[in-house]
Amino acid sequence: MYFYIYSDLQLLCVIVTIEKFLLLINFSGSIINYCSFAIVTTLITHHQHMANRFKPDPIEYPNKKRHLLAISLLLSYCLSEPVICVFTQPDLIFLAGGVTFFVALYDYEARTSDDLSFKKGDRFQIINNTEGDWWEARSINTGQKGYIPSNYVAPADSIQAEEWYFGKMGRKDAERLLLAPGNQRGTFLVRESETTKGAYSLSIRDWDEMKGDNVKHYKIRKLDNGGYYITTRAQFDTLQKLVKHYTEHADGLCYRLTTVCPTVKPQTQGLAKDAWEIPRESLRLELKLGQGCFGEVWMGTWNGTTKVAIKTLKPGTMSPEAFLQEAQIMKKLRHDKLVPLYAVVSEEPIYIVTEYMGKGSLLDFLKEGEGKYLKLPQLVDMAAQIADGMAFIERMNYIHRDLRAANILVGDNLVCKIADFGLARLIEDNEYTARQGAKFPIKWTAPEAALYGRFTIKSDVWSFGILLTELVTKGRVPYPGMVNREVLEQVERGYRMPCPQGCPESLHEMMRLCWKKEPDERPTFEYLQSFLEDYFTATEPQYQPGDNL
Repeated sequence: MYFYIYSDLQLLCVIVTIEKFLLLINFSGSIINYCSFAIVTTLITHHQHMANRFKPDPIEYPNKKRHLLAISLLLSYCLSEPVICVFTQPDLIFLAGGVTFFVALYDYEARTSDDLSFKKGDRFQIINNTEGDWWEARSINTGQKGYIPSNYVAPADSIQAEEWYFGKMGRKDAERLLLAPGNQRGTFLVRESETTKGAYSLSIRDWDEMKGDNVKHYKIRKLDNGGYYITTRAQFDTLQKLVKHYTEHADGLCYRLTTVCPTVKPQTQGLAKDAWEIPRESLRLELKLGQGCFGEVWMGTWNGTTKVAIKTLKPGTMSPEAFLQEAQIMKKLRHDKLVPLYAVVSEEPIYIVTEYMGKGSLLDFLKEGEGKYLKLPQLVDMAAQIADGMAFIERMNYIHRDLRAANILVGDNLVCKIADFGLARLIEDNEYTARQGAKFPIKWTAPEAALYGRFTIKSDVWSFGILLTELVTKGRVPYPGMVNREVLEQVERGYRMPCPQGCPESLHEMMRLCWKKEPDERPTFEYLQSFLEDYFTATEPQYQPGDNL
């Protein structure tokens, strides 16, 4: 086992083999006593030796935990394996490179022989965290070594490891989670504040006669000395103490904190370490979900372990080289309202492997699934989610080019994610590239894009306005009764679809803003997201459900 011990003056590196698991650590005077060991190599006194290998990231631990942490760490590993422990004399313990204690936030089942399976609450030593989304780790519970998804773990004893901490999350997403069926009054979560850096927000599910089920948000402010408070008369050293206090007493809040909001296990970033260009044989196509002009969509399994969606493209649809280049960009577009691209088979026929969304396309969901029975609040919320994802694409200076209900996927609890972003640019089919051919989605396409090929984020905004009509009409084809050529001619003359039956005029006005002739006069997706998220408080507070919407 390797021990690197930081002192104030020098780095002492002692390489030892432990013959027994009995170790006695005494921090007094920076003396460390080892029982039953043989020193293989001693003292390296120059810390430059380690400078390029480790970049220490300080993690605070209370003083009373220092002995326990060190003893636990040293006792937890197999005899023959290396561990690097970095301690400092001040009240900070630097756990660098291979030795940070992390705790599992979720269960995970290994997908390859290189992965580690683990359960929520298991602890790890991180051996290598320099390779992105998959970290090499050793389980303290089992002693086994392998790769783990980095977004499934958090530093032990940190706020990120608390079950009630949801990290970077918007107000609307917090409300979606808390208002999900099954949650009771007092269900809560803590998240980063959207408006104040370094502050947090406490979101609680409440109920009253006027509003029914609703969510209240309280700002948690930080004191100069490091404490936290919602109201100045009740101040706490840590967020944990604040949460504990309000689970015991409402003390001015709308309701006492009763239950932590159930969390949804996140998608891993990729299927596994180094699983990007994968062999076709590793995929099994199991259930055909749909078919389009350029290929099919299947539910399937990767490596016999992982359920995925697989889009198969007909040979000749696009250049494999161009696709692979674009896929590298698509892979880096990560947002919780975008369907993540997991892997590709880059030889024809091209396979695109993504997250599997159980409710299928938004179009089918609205026409034939549960979506037929949704009312306006749910439909507007789905639109807000799509605008959220498109606002991210807007910030990244990317373009979708084919935004419509058929390219939105639906998951549990009406979660919507945008699919197929960027692919339309690569299609080489003549009936598509002519832009007025049978395969081109004329009815969703802005006139400057359909006529002159000028695709921008503003042409995506036009398409979003058309998608809004699909939502409120439960999947009706836009411009009913009109063929593509007629649509192009009429739109150029200034025709715009009338307000759909049951749709509030205020929502139709927003559609018409999306269909402004001049692209620069159309709203941003950031504005559309804000408008839709606040629609029933700022624009339509008197909304009452009707027969259809």
